[in-house]
Amino acid sequence: MTEIYHFRAPAAPEIPLLVSIPHTGTEVPDAIAARFASDEVRALPDTDWHLHDLYSFVPELGGATIYARFSRFVVDLNRPADGAVLYPGRDETGVVPTSTFSGQPIYADGNGPDDAEVAERCDRYWRPYHDRLRAELDRLRDKFGYALLFDAHSIMSVVPRFFDGTLPGLMLGDVDGTSAAPEISAAVLRVHDASGISYRANAPFKGGYITRAFGCPSESIHALQLEMSQRLYMDEGPPFAYRSDLAERLVPTLLATLEAFVDTARRP
Repeated sequence: MTEIYHFRAPAAPEIPLLVSIPHTGTEVPDAIAARFASDEVRALPDTDWHLHDLYSFVPELGGATIYARFSRFVVDLNRPADGAVLYPGRDETGVVPTSTFSGQPIYADGNGPDDAEVAERCDRYWRPYHDRLRAELDRLRDKFGYALLFDAHSIMSVVPRFFDGTLPGLMLGDVDGTSAAPEISAAVLRVHDASGISYRANAPFKGGYITRAFGCPSESIHALQLEMSQRLYMDEGPPFAYRSDLAERLVPTLLATLEAFVDTARRP
């Protein structure tokens, strides 16, 4: 089977950094797309658009990048495969979502996936991505003594279904201080404070399944999630165009974020 993810190896001397981008995929198998409820759904509005381009500098830094080929409407790589809730009491979409962030049904009436199909999609698309994450992090830890996972995301600035008002520009998550050493998060937050971009920590996002599943400082694996408002680098409405003028101003902050992550972690 064709790989369900893309992988970029380091172009510079390797450092113990793996950047994961689980929601940038835009491919949908024809048999699934044919069951979608509308052309608006087929436009894949909840995609973390262009992040694999925005983070294209990572190999030159010495890090590897893994990112999705397939849309989160096929399977959401940052949700638990067993359907467990990430944020109790808050509305959220599942590992195979059936509605968009705006509340529209993804599938035409009677065409949604049943439990067997959800399980099959998890086996086909979800598990290989997570198996590669585990293998790479274990390899980096064996080589360097520790490993760093950075889970990269973006979202529309206004999502009334989930949040009131406008989201901050940068939203760092370390699962309330448990997925990375506190000095690492503190160093990254200093970068965000100096950037002039609005930012918050662990609110409204503290880290999805990937950050929670793999971040374990006691086992020498530190994980951070960065959610960003898409207004920082793109047009938030169709056709969701990449804005190079905005991206050029944002990339130095992303680079400084990863450098702070790496530099702080390598200190004794």
